[in-house]
Amino acid sequence: MKRMGRTHRPFYRICATDRRTPRDGRVIEELGSYDPSVPDTNARCTLKAERVDYWLSVGAQPSDKVRVLIKKFGTNGTHLKDMENARSRLSMPRIVPEAGEPVIAPKEEEPAAESSPTTESVNDTPSSETSTDTVTENTVNADSPESIASEPVAAETPADATPSDSKEKTEESTE
Repeated sequence: MKRMGRTHRPFYRICATDRRTPRDGRVIEELGSYDPSVPDTNARCTLKAERVDYWLSVGAQPSDKVRVLIKKFGTNGTHLKDMENARSRLSMPRIVPEAGEPVIAPKEEEPAAESSPTTESVNDTPSSETSTDTVTENTVNADSPESIASEPVAAETPADATPSDSKEKTEESTE
């Protein structure tokens, strides 16, 4: 067996070689292949049965692992029918079910957040309608000092206000 492939992805060629040559060296003839990465174990090996029989008849000595492969998948192998069935399953196209209609989640409406602008948090960015409502409420409430002290600070400062405006308003509310 002559090792081919890349690191951690071996692929072997079953070859007739001279015993004195290195494992991955020069070969006389390639007789088949063995791919251990194939998921079906019976479809991993391919052999040229006539050529294997010829080399065995002239006195070639297979290695231990190749001897097992010849016994299973050679001319009168024990796993020949299983190998043919596995090969036919691998050659068939894969059946992939249709994805179907995409599922779209309905949008959730938040009527409570739109109806009361005073409950908005500082991090939320209000829409243009909400920001104008907040500005008009602040100007109306600026006349009555009682309502300013009872309202939360978030409703007091509009999103467009600068930091200096908010300091002035807090100074007015403390007086």
